[in-house]
Amino acid sequence: MADLETLKTRLEEAEAARHRLMTTGAAIEIQYDGRVTRYARADAPALETYIRGLRDQIAAAEGGTTRRRRAIRVTF
Repeated sequence: MADLETLKTRLEEAEAARHRLMTTGAAIEIQYDGRVTRYARADAPALETYIRGLRDQIAAAEGGTTRRRRAIRVTF
């Protein structure tokens, strides 16, 4: 896992990319660890998943808990 500052930088970049994607509709690229990932407007859910994952990693690195919900049991 990357260090906390790297994760925060990636989160800022991903949120800025999401903003550009939603406001311009143009495809965007995110680069990290020598890899490039391209997101088009149709890929917005994948970008949201990436952002949530970064937030969870940051929370874990800061000693907090992740935002994952536990399963619930439903009976009728």
